[in-house]
Amino acid sequence: MSRAALLPLALASALALSACGSDGGDDAGSSASASAIECETGTIKASGSSAQKNAITEWINTYQTECPGATIEYSPSGSGAGIQDFINNQTAFAGSDSVLKPEEQTAADARCATGKAVNLPMVVGPIAVAYNLTGVDKIVLDADTIAGIFANTITKWNDPKIADLNSGVTLPDATIAQFHRSDSSGTTDNFTKYLTATAPSVWTFGASKEWKAPGGQGAKGSDGVASALKTTPNSIGYVEYSFTQEGGLGVAEVDTGSGAVELTPETAGNALAAATVVGTGNDVTLKLDYATDAPDTYPIVLVTYEITCEKGLSATDLALTKSFLTYTASDDGQELLADLGYGPLPDDVKTKVQDSVAAIS
Repeated sequence: MSRAALLPLALASALALSACGSDGGDDAGSSASASAIECETGTIKASGSSAQKNAITEWINTYQTECPGATIEYSPSGSGAGIQDFINNQTAFAGSDSVLKPEEQTAADARCATGKAVNLPMVVGPIAVAYNLTGVDKIVLDADTIAGIFANTITKWNDPKIADLNSGVTLPDATIAQFHRSDSSGTTDNFTKYLTATAPSVWTFGASKEWKAPGGQGAKGSDGVASALKTTPNSIGYVEYSFTQEGGLGVAEVDTGSGAVELTPETAGNALAAATVVGTGNDVTLKLDYATDAPDTYPIVLVTYEITCEKGLSATDLALTKSFLTYTASDDGQELLADLGYGPLPDDVKTKVQDSVAAIS
């Protein structure tokens, strides 16, 4: 099967399992995952992406249960903070929802000293445009209306631009409470890349880990945005899909020009069909097509990378970092993602990541 076919199928099957739930799944997943672990001892620290918080918490719990001599501390401080911690030699690896920028790559390579820093994809997940709007069970937005809301040029829920996309829906004459990330965030980077690619006449703030647009309210981390939305009527925000799974939030359908697309396992998986591997050597950077208008394709997805040294980790960090990332990239480690609202890596990408982790020295 081609890589293009494997990409959507892998995420679709995983998110389908997530949507169905799994009674007793944690115990079964932990037992299966333990078989992939070759334990090391010691303590390492890592920080970064809050979008992968639920995934990495499960991985750490499983690893430490199997390997009681190991301690892995992860702070979901946001992608930007995680990269800076790694560059400053405070952590063994960083989690980031976007790859190292050129200036960050130079600094990260210098930290590694004897090798390059590499971007290793580990977690795949769609970004939901989530809302809390009493009495509205379904809402459709397009790129221009999403951009207008987050650029603070559309400020009322019954604005004609929103109403035109939602014929027959009674929208309240209420001010939109818009939430965005307050911290440096790879989720913000991916979300603003989508807006930049699809609504350039409305979104004029470019793509960045830092929020640049006026207005709205900031919240720290994906969990902070989700919590703010759940407690604030008439609110909207962007958040990694797994953080909407606890209920209480609606998820907007996105009209890409080929009709309204619901965020489902299949439509999120279809977006990965256009992804390509553009990294070289042991770097496994993926390129996403945010502007896709393919039918039945949800366009706003992100990939979380673990960033570490190909060579040059300290002797105290090397063995445990390599062992832990070997586990997270393994079949068993990736299978745990299904119950958490994430997607596993497609098989061909997973194999390349496994080879890259094996090359860490």
